[in-house]
Amino acid sequence: MAGYRELLAVEWDNNAVETFRLNFPGVPVYHGDIAKLSVEDCMRLAGLTGPRQLDVLDGSPPCQGFSTAGKRDFRDDRNQLFREYVRLLRGLQPKVFVMENVSGMVKGIMKLIFADIMRELKASGYIVSARLLNAMYFNVPQSRERMIFIGVREDLGIVPSHPKAESRPVTVRRAWVGGDIGEVGRLSPAIANIIPHILPYGDGGDVTGKLFFSTKRLDWNYPSRTLNKDMVGSRSAMVHPDHDRTIGCGEAKRITSFPDSYQVLSGYKFVIPILGNSVPPLFMRSIAGHIRREILGNG
Repeated sequence: MAGYRELLAVEWDNNAVETFRLNFPGVPVYHGDIAKLSVEDCMRLAGLTGPRQLDVLDGSPPCQGFSTAGKRDFRDDRNQLFREYVRLLRGLQPKVFVMENVSGMVKGIMKLIFADIMRELKASGYIVSARLLNAMYFNVPQSRERMIFIGVREDLGIVPSHPKAESRPVTVRRAWVGGDIGEVGRLSPAIANIIPHILPYGDGGDVTGKLFFSTKRLDWNYPSRTLNKDMVGSRSAMVHPDHDRTIGCGEAKRITSFPDSYQVLSGYKFVIPILGNSVPPLFMRSIAGHIRREILGNG
């Protein structure tokens, strides 16, 4: 959507790989552990003959260890997977890199890992800028705050920058106009009993007094709350503004700014994790377009 040609995708999750291949059959995919992908194999698969040929390396190292929705375990091994990204960055030496992660990495003790990440990225030969951006200001009908790292190779002499807000928040009502509901998820009896009492933009904790009931009800007049991979009828379900049911797969697509035509494996338990783990396409389009105009266009 931003005018780039993708050379290679790297993904561990089986469902994510199958979904990607359904929609981008012409893009090679390395399906496996990034730690086992050598720089040489990465270049071969991408059709590169050496370093410094790539315009942009974009990646999202797993964020569960940082997420405020999780246990926020400082010792979580996933917090160190950014080092594999850094390894490929140093081998490929692209003009620009983008790295996305959750806002929780700059909160509390996680700031120590954030500082470590910044140190490693800068030591790779890049001028680096990191900013918290919210997708709801980039045409996405979802409040989703993410840390966006943008780095420019030092020899290019260009200071990295981030896109400015492009839109006012898009409401759920506006997002769902003309869309399909799609498959709806099942609710456990415990949650089914609670959701009739949850007010718009409220959550299960308001009813039960227990924080772990994070089932959330949307409000027609606001953007969606953050959709995450765990909202599959669990205690973190996303509930329709008026009806006592989960949002459907088609509604979830609209919230995450995926086109209606985007193919996702059938089954609620597959669709929601794929969408919840993704960077919203319209959000990334804004970031990628900004890099193309303001950085690569000046190189």
